[in-house]
Amino acid sequence: MPIDKNNAAICPPMGWNTWDCYGTAVNEGQLRANAKFMAENLAESGWEYVVCDIQWYDPQARAAKFNEFFPMETDGFSRLIPPANRFPSAAGGKGFSGIASYIHGLGLKFGIHIMRGIPRLAVHNGTPILSRGKTARDIASYYSVCPWNTDMYGVNPDAEGAQDYYDSLFELYASWGVDYVKADDISFTELTPRDPYSGRREIEMIRRAIDKCGRSMVLSLSPGPAPAEAAEHLRKHANMWRMTGDFWDNWEQLYETFEKCGQWSPYVSEGCWPDCDMLPIGRLCVYGDAESENGRATNFTRNEQVTLMTLWCVFRSPLMLGCELVNMDDWTLSLVTNGEVLNLTKTTSGARQVLRTGDCIVWKSADSDGNSYLAVFNVSYGVIKPELSLAGFGIGGGKKARDLWEKRELGEVGDRLCLSVEPHGARLVKIY
Repeated sequence: MPIDKNNAAICPPMGWNTWDCYGTAVNEGQLRANAKFMAENLAESGWEYVVCDIQWYDPQARAAKFNEFFPMETDGFSRLIPPANRFPSAAGGKGFSGIASYIHGLGLKFGIHIMRGIPRLAVHNGTPILSRGKTARDIASYYSVCPWNTDMYGVNPDAEGAQDYYDSLFELYASWGVDYVKADDISFTELTPRDPYSGRREIEMIRRAIDKCGRSMVLSLSPGPAPAEAAEHLRKHANMWRMTGDFWDNWEQLYETFEKCGQWSPYVSEGCWPDCDMLPIGRLCVYGDAESENGRATNFTRNEQVTLMTLWCVFRSPLMLGCELVNMDDWTLSLVTNGEVLNLTKTTSGARQVLRTGDCIVWKSADSDGNSYLAVFNVSYGVIKPELSLAGFGIGGGKKARDLWEKRELGEVGDRLCLSVEPHGARLVKIY
């Protein structure tokens, strides 16, 4: 029987990605240290993926900057591999197997980032691929290039050997023990303005390669925004897809995400997760160079961080922490280990926006036990005190309310729920 790709991500994946804190330059010691912190402090709350982001194959990676047209580490079959100077356990052709084994030993899962296509270096050198005597030159699409990264050419889906190349990639990743693949420059490209979803056929090749490799893997697609007209194709082939561009710690982007969530909420279902992107909270940009020193704290206020977590959880977005974990402060730790809030990603459904005014946005979802959840957001710069009609949201009277962030009972409520919400803040209430 065909593999059901949804089984790889029954609930929205929760984990940590290296990009926001280490850029391109993460090393093995940093991966292991952050994985250890996750296992000891976050795993009990559901956090489980450790994802190594872009240019892990660059021996001379430069933190926040891409090395352009730079020799990358490859094997004899046009496949990128981690260099031993950054990942010592990769020496001798072992790839990421040592790191994956360590992370699995902690009870966690391991993921990597890839760019769609085949390395330009392999194409220029005419390196073989694992396919009937073919080389990288035979399957490359020379005009299919990423506008912001020079590592790869696209793969021509019609070329003999193209599927074999992708099959060989995922056979290699399976041998390493990879559980999660973030495929980039694929769910939205700028190559053909009349077709913003021009990566569809490479997505299909990747899907076939995962299904063939014999190992369950979450497939995450980037960047965004993915076009809504491609929703059914995305749901068929991927587990996650970015519905936004790169998300960073500024209020304007967070405010814009409400509209994106409203657009994509009908497509949220088991194994199919529109992705709001990473959570840029805590300490970011810890590149360890002269420019960054020890990084910086998130620009989001505490109220805005609560809004961020509330929206991502009620919408049921995948949750990927972007901060360095090993130096996480107590407040951030409490924010990302609130089990009552995180539980929404696992047990609720039908989330949708039910009210929007100039200063207040309300989302509603429900669980299988008949409980309702209201997320009330203040998008203004002053305190608001909305009086919300529960009947207007399809919620019967005579129920009790609980504040999930404050972890306290609000008592019985009639038809109206009255709350005070801080500027750029949120309240999350369970009605039961």
